[in-house]
Amino acid sequence: MSAGPAPPPSGPAPCPGRAGAPPPRRGGRAGACGGGAPARAPAAPAPVPASPPAPAGRHARAAALARAVLALPVLAILALALALALPGRPAATQDLGPARAATLLPPLAAEGWDRPFPGARVRGLLTFRGNPARGFHGEGPLPDRPAVLWRAGPYCGLSTDEAGTRQWCGTGWTGQPAIRTDARGRAAEVIFGAYDHAVHFLDPASGRPLRAAFPTGDLIKGSVSLDPTGAPLLYVGSRDDRLRILRLDAGAATELWSLDANAADGIWNNDWDASPLVLGDHLLAASENGWLYVLRLGRHRDGSGRAGVAPVLVNRIAGFTPALFARLGDRMASIESSPMAQAGRLYLANSGGLVQGYDLALLLAGAPRAAALTLEYFAGDDVDATLVAGPDGAVYVAVEDERPPSPDKAATGHLARLEPERWSAAAPGAARVWGLAFPGRSGGKGGVWATPALHRGYLHVPTHAGGLYTVAAATGAVTNVVAMAPHGWSSPAVIAGDLLVAACDGTLYRFSLADPARPRLRWSFRPPGSGCWESTPAVWQGVIYLGNRDGHFYAIGEGPPAPARPGSRAHVPSLQ
Repeated sequence: MSAGPAPPPSGPAPCPGRAGAPPPRRGGRAGACGGGAPARAPAAPAPVPASPPAPAGRHARAAALARAVLALPVLAILALALALALPGRPAATQDLGPARAATLLPPLAAEGWDRPFPGARVRGLLTFRGNPARGFHGEGPLPDRPAVLWRAGPYCGLSTDEAGTRQWCGTGWTGQPAIRTDARGRAAEVIFGAYDHAVHFLDPASGRPLRAAFPTGDLIKGSVSLDPTGAPLLYVGSRDDRLRILRLDAGAATELWSLDANAADGIWNNDWDASPLVLGDHLLAASENGWLYVLRLGRHRDGSGRAGVAPVLVNRIAGFTPALFARLGDRMASIESSPMAQAGRLYLANSGGLVQGYDLALLLAGAPRAAALTLEYFAGDDVDATLVAGPDGAVYVAVEDERPPSPDKAATGHLARLEPERWSAAAPGAARVWGLAFPGRSGGKGGVWATPALHRGYLHVPTHAGGLYTVAAATGAVTNVVAMAPHGWSSPAVIAGDLLVAACDGTLYRFSLADPARPRLRWSFRPPGSGCWESTPAVWQGVIYLGNRDGHFYAIGEGPPAPARPGSRAHVPSLQ
């Protein structure tokens, strides 16, 4: 740990004028150079044509099945989870407690999509974006006078991609820390994976390690997940091709189980970047090998009273299809999007642009892909951002700019609203309501890598080319634009009615959303020496926890009273 500014560690060649430039990502997706460039006026997004309405009589079997499942009471779904409990549990073990291991499924209705994890026995930020719908961003407030409370690191390690072996530093995309709380709901431990090939467990008050870092064989990019039952279990994937379940023992973390992505007939890559999702006694995890895994965890306590697991694979769903490969002309269809559960369905997408939804109850029961499928939409380009759930059942898709032009890409743009109930296999495009394109600059890439934030009917969308856009969720109308640095990969967070955005020039921005259509800047803050913010911030009770590409991990909280900071370093223009 270090205090105060320090030279950034050596790493990939930085962009001119900026330390800590992001290196290319594995699998042919290169990080942009130029994140330290001054913010420029963002380009105007281009609307794409609306979809025709779905034809009458579409996909009658799937529609009837969806209606039947949506009509089930929540207790029926929970009963299904209980019925699937692991048989033959060892005699020396006992359950973790009444209703603790099998009653944490998302609600069938859309209520609570932006609330803490439903039914969780503990508070905290337990997974990427906090809950199964990926709509809970943390617990406020945000600091009014931001200051660096502590800084830990640097965290650097060597890793190999298509560009060779180089040093990577800090934390990357998505990289949101998990917050483990005490019995009073106060932050007790901050947990994150980093580019030094390790999971770290820090004291929220001081930044000092609370337990030894857990080593992995390669860097960690994704967001870790804590067990919502309160069991001391952590779920984490790594570029070393393994998904792990760790037990958080006193002073150290112990590996209980792992799954090697190379054990399956993967189609392209083998990292685990998506944040694992725990629902009931099931773990849903997606890999860059292209597969979605559904595992019954078999949580228990052993004869010594320690938490244990006995995972059993109950389903494995291909996130790819021959039709997708035919449209793409290649087999690059890995899954980096974290699975999102809402209203009895599970949604995810892949780097081939295939957005897909599944009946959650059927997935947990082991049904094949065709029987469980409720949505299959071709976006035309890489979708690494997690899909955004709307309280009205809509799904919002953020699309990158990696592939050449295609009809699917032209129809979708880089941000689209889908309404899954409009979908049919005969007319998959009918699910799209609107789309927007965010073009690049001077021949560079456009698109969206961050997961947008949805609040009171408006999406807040950082873009790769630069600029924060506010978009009406129902219509796709752009209501506001803020100039920001390029390489906007960090996903914004809505906290207590305000919006927190971390930009790649090292600046943090806090906006008031009193008028959700037109964010108003409250402050901007750049820690001394900070580089690109690529990870997603975690906020808990006045403190922002976030890793930076300068190699360090920061806690930013309330500073001492000081004169008000003049104006803003970013103008918030109205488009009207």
